[in-house]
Order: sequence, then structure tokens, then C-alpha cells
Amino acid sequence: MSYADKVFIDMCRDILENGTSTEGEKVRPRWPDGTPAYTIKRFGVVNRYDLQKEFPILTLRPTALKSATDEILWIWQQKSNNIHDLHSHIWDEWADEDGSIGKAYGYQLGVKHQYKEGMMDQVDRVIYDLKHNPFSRRILTNLYVHQDLHEMNLYPCAYSMTFNVTQRPGEEKLTLNAILNQRSQDVLAANNWNVVQYAVLIHMIAQVCDMQAGEFVHVIADAHIYDRHVEIIKELIAREPLPAPKFWLNPDVHDFYRFTREDVRVEGYEAHEQILNIPIAV
Repeated sequence: MSYADKVFIDMCRDILENGTSTEGEKVRPRWPDGTPAYTIKRFGVVNRYDLQKEFPILTLRPTALKSATDEILWIWQQKSNNIHDLHSHIWDEWADEDGSIGKAYGYQLGVKHQYKEGMMDQVDRVIYDLKHNPFSRRILTNLYVHQDLHEMNLYPCAYSMTFNVTQRPGEEKLTLNAILNQRSQDVLAANNWNVVQYAVLIHMIAQVCDMQAGEFVHVIADAHIYDRHVEIIKELIAREPLPAPKFWLNPDVHDFYRFTREDVRVEGYEAHEQILNIPIAV
């Protein structure tokens, strides 16, 4: 049984049974027909995954590993804010006529800052510190830059990664752990997508820093299920979880900027049928 499935099922049940509704409140999101998109929400959800034990991809329905990887590389490697650099259309709703999503996500990771060691962007700073000062408690990124929020077409949802290195007893390699902080998440549409892509990111950064991937902690301030997703979620979590697949990352890549979406795969991945035409609130 996939551990990721168990985490997802338990989280969804908790939201449905113990969450609070925003129905009747003033909410920003709308359905395509203009109707307010209300949610059932839980505050402060924390999920933990040990990446040494299992790759956290759902079997309750397929998660598109290569597409998820493509998006995380778009943000963290290309440091792009233009949808024309993506192979999918998941950001189309928030792009302007030129394809830009404003000063969001990849744009912020590409901004260079002055450090004692010279000018670096946030990604290069993370990799530098992990290689030169791995036990620092200051290795993190932040996309929620208040001075630029007015120029972002969507405020960052997953906005901060904090990296922390440990030395596990009896193991030669250091272990790279990370916390993803997320202000808000559409559980049906985005939960496992985000889990998978940041798990891939941790594996990639660990490999280029000669470490092994360890714990991934996912903190969600507002984990919600939209009103039009409730019945879909109930059907989804009633499915029987299948065994977790094995994750493969191309062992020949040791430069973060040389990874592509073709350098990842899951072996023996079996999943239940996909849920199609999920309505998305904007």
C-alpha cells in the first residue's frame, strides 16, 4: 500500500469530517460560471514523507510525473515566469498576452542578491551552502516578496523551501531534508502534484550535492476541498491503494542545470483510472 495514498486519504477525511466551511463568506475564487467557489478547509495541515523509504506518488489516481517535474524545473532551474517555456497549460489562466505571469515564482528565484561570497540567486545560494556549509540552519528560499506582489498575476501558493541536513548514524552520506511551506492548496487538483514535484526537487538537489534524500515535510496553512470537489474526493478516497512504485533519477547528472524531465521515472507504477474534467476555481 502506498504511504502517500494513506496520507492523502487521512487528510481528506479529516478535512471533510472536521473542517470548516466558507459557504456564505466573501471569497475571491469563482467557478467558470461566475458562482462563488466555497471550500471546506483545515488550518495547519502537516504531512511527512521519508523519501528513503518510498516515493510519495498517489496510486488512487495517476499523477503525471514528467509534467510535474517539468513545472518544478520551469520554476527552479529555468527560473522562468513565462508559460511559453512550459510543456503544459496549467498556468494559462494567469498569463498575460505575452505569456508572463508577472514577477512570480521563477522570476523571484532568478533575482540575484549580494552575499559575502558574491552575487547569487536563491537557487544557487542553496546549492552553494549545501556544498560548503551543509549544517547551516539558514538554507532557504522565499518567493513571497511583498514589494513585488502587486506585479504577480497570482500570489505564490507554495512559497518557501527550508533545507536541513542531518547525519544519520551509520551512514556515510549526509541526508538532505526539506520543509515546503504552502499558504493555500486545492487538495484535489494540486496536493499530490506538489508533493511529487518537490520530492523530485529534493532528490535532484541531494544528488548534485552528493547527499541522499531524507524527510520531506509539507506544511499547508489552508488545505481545502472545493464544494464541487467533495463528491469526487469521496469517490477517490474509497479506492483501494496499490503498491508504491520505485523512483529512478538519472545517476549520471551531477549539475542541477542539466536535469530534464526525461531524467526521472517511476518503475512499476500502477494506478487507478484518472479523474477527468475536474472543475478548477480561478
